[in-house]
Amino acid sequence: MLSFECDYNVGAHEKILQKLVETNLEPLPGYGADKYCESARAKIKEACGRDDAEVFLLVGGTQTNQTVISSVIASYEGVISADTGHINAHEAGAVEYTGHKVISIPHKYGKIEPDALKKYLSVFFSDENREHMTAPGLVYISHPTEYGTLYTLDELTSLSCICKDHGIPLYLDGARLGYGLMSGGTDVTMKDIARLCDIIYIGGTKVGALCGEAVVFTHGNAPKGFFTSVKQHGALLAKGRLLGIQFDVLFTDGLYFEISKNAIKAADRMREIFRKKGYEFFIETVTNQIFIILENKKAEELKKYVSFGFWEKYGDDRTVYRFASSWATTEEDVNALEALL
Repeated sequence: MLSFECDYNVGAHEKILQKLVETNLEPLPGYGADKYCESARAKIKEACGRDDAEVFLLVGGTQTNQTVISSVIASYEGVISADTGHINAHEAGAVEYTGHKVISIPHKYGKIEPDALKKYLSVFFSDENREHMTAPGLVYISHPTEYGTLYTLDELTSLSCICKDHGIPLYLDGARLGYGLMSGGTDVTMKDIARLCDIIYIGGTKVGALCGEAVVFTHGNAPKGFFTSVKQHGALLAKGRLLGIQFDVLFTDGLYFEISKNAIKAADRMREIFRKKGYEFFIETVTNQIFIILENKKAEELKKYVSFGFWEKYGDDRTVYRFASSWATTEEDVNALEALL
């Protein structure tokens, strides 16, 4: 059975596993106070080009989003998200569970448009009854988005300026950040993101690690007691070494970016194959996520040999499915998919 349903369907890069074995019996302090966590934090700060950044290593994406959002905004505030944003659609109400409203606004191919954000904020702050409403305390975006699209540098700059004008932090969910940065269709760098966003998280789970995400407060702006908040939300590992070692390996000699290229290379070839064989695209993407419209009978036949992800219904007899490559996708996997199609 071929597997293209997601980009976290295998374990970890072999260099990570090797390092975990090498250091397995080495006694180290807990909760991220070990030398590998410290090294990982330093390398991430260097990659971001931010000496003043503060880096925290958390266990997973949902815990990361919940912890960051609930720690940054006030009790009476909510977080603005595209209505397709992960925190709004696929995190089981984790943000709302902490008592904070997700304020969803319309998306365009998964992205919040600057004009849409500006309009929402203008309407809110001009409303004389706004003290009775949930105030926007944070803007959440994902890059790549849930639709595999990317913000341009102009779009990211505009969003950043709008947020600054209103005193609202901009938070970027980078669960698949490596794939976005290595796409041939982007003009955004890691340093751009760190400069323009107030908070980012660098995904490890979907980009070569067993688990783990790195939260970066890019301007020394971590909220008071954030470490304690991480523990309160169940996102802190006692054996923090497991996260530190993984990110230390990923950010040594550019491994994080190198393995991300593999996913893009595989996805680009998969797109060529789908086009050559006449399949219909739901949306054009330049990252590792590909959205194809399949007749339901065709999809059921294909599912006998390859796994791929349901996305949304497209009428009565057709459905949108997602095919995702990853850092571990091989040329043999793509060749086999081509033969099946």
